[in-house]
Amino acid sequence: MGPTPGYHLAGKPQYCSLRLVAFLLIILLFVFFGEAAGKPISLHVVTLPSRKDVLVLTPWLAPIVWEGTFNIDILNEQFRVQNVTIGLTVFAIKKYMVFLKLFLETAEEHFMVGHKVNYYVFTDRPADVPRVPLRGGRRLLVLEVPGAARWQDVSMRRMEMIGSFCAQRFLREVDFLVCADVDMRFRDHVGVEILSQLFGTLHPGFYGAAREAFTYERRPQSRAHIPRDQGDFYYMGAFFGGSVAEVHRLTTACHQAMMADWANGIEAVWHDESHLNRYLLDHKPTKVLSPEYMWDEQLLGWPAIMKKLRYVAVPKDHQEIRHR
Repeated sequence: MGPTPGYHLAGKPQYCSLRLVAFLLIILLFVFFGEAAGKPISLHVVTLPSRKDVLVLTPWLAPIVWEGTFNIDILNEQFRVQNVTIGLTVFAIKKYMVFLKLFLETAEEHFMVGHKVNYYVFTDRPADVPRVPLRGGRRLLVLEVPGAARWQDVSMRRMEMIGSFCAQRFLREVDFLVCADVDMRFRDHVGVEILSQLFGTLHPGFYGAAREAFTYERRPQSRAHIPRDQGDFYYMGAFFGGSVAEVHRLTTACHQAMMADWANGIEAVWHDESHLNRYLLDHKPTKVLSPEYMWDEQLLGWPAIMKKLRYVAVPKDHQEIRHR
């Protein structure tokens, strides 16, 4: 995300005429198909207030999801007809197990409500996984994996393990996969509006910054390298996903790139997040989530641009958790 240079999210959005044409076409399609089925659709159900304070479309025409840019009733019906199952992966390794109960409880309250969900908990402590009451059609599946000496290794091995389980079982069990960090909680609705073939989430620390400020990997020796004159947005490694096939491709590519770096004696500055940003530069996401879906109110407050805070950081002592 940089001015070009940089697609600033606050201020007057670009591509207004193109958005208007697309919007009108969508309305016409709803009206046409509604009347063809003998069920005229009232336009007030389809139309939504336009967000004029944020960028809602990327230069490659992928939507950026903010409150006020989608009709959840229409989307829920669409995905219910498809009878989709969504997988949610989370890693509770070592002391990070302390966050799992709140993560699951708030997911049951806010995540994909009304849809089938498989929670995939990767952990080295399966006996400590809390029992959380689940809604109908939702399952908790524990996947035992080894721990690691460093939190960075847990973070980087996540790509390898998600990719491996995509091939082993996720492709058969779910339609979409959402990959999330455990030291967070769901605070408001997070539903099918996020689902797409491949989505990434804007980093809350950089959503209004110019490209030059992004903390991409800048060393050419790394496979995660992004030159200073390149880059679209800076994505957070804590919330991404898509179809299982696309997540499989992403995690496999990132793991292979990390292994190539390891063989060359280099580790990307932000580990798997650096490789995620390189991948999403080369393989543009079909949907981008606004910082509503990844926020830290303790650090960033609650600016007016954020109508809702949906998935938020849990206050913690990073050093204590990472090094115990």
